[in-house]
Amino acid sequence: MRGFTIVETLVAVSLLTIAIVVPMSLASQSLSVSYYARDQMIAFHLAQEAFETIREQRDTNILSIARGVGNPDLLGGIPATDDSPFIVDALTDVMTPCGATCPALQTNGSLYGYNSGWTDTNFTRTVRAHYVGSGTNEVKVTVTVSWHTGAFQTRTVTISESFFRWVEDGSAAT
Repeated sequence: MRGFTIVETLVAVSLLTIAIVVPMSLASQSLSVSYYARDQMIAFHLAQEAFETIREQRDTNILSIARGVGNPDLLGGIPATDDSPFIVDALTDVMTPCGATCPALQTNGSLYGYNSGWTDTNFTRTVRAHYVGSGTNEVKVTVTVSWHTGAFQTRTVTISESFFRWVEDGSAAT
């Protein structure tokens, strides 16, 4: 019986290497894609959460108007309508201007917010609002959630929604 030649050995080692490396690289790539999908879904939900908090503020103002108490401005509570950035903390229903750059969201492991003592996340939520047209009957709100994947890559999700004065509150332009 004759032994393997060096060429046969190299071919066998090459085939074995390909058989191991290709599935490992596919597994690694699918893992990174699943992390990206997870982060993208979290970012979308964080953006939607900001809209829900602003909508809740608007609806609270509507109830105050209906009862005849409180702020008569339907869109009152939005800290800036000049397109300058602000943050929305959905846990406390607080909206505050954040200057040039907004801080990173923090987490306690299950909730996101801006509480001291919580751990910083890779997510930053920036909210901007401005009136549409010459009147004050429509505010366009844009929420951008950005996050870091890997060492250098930053990804973003940007969603816009319009909020309208749909009840008479006495402050709308005629």
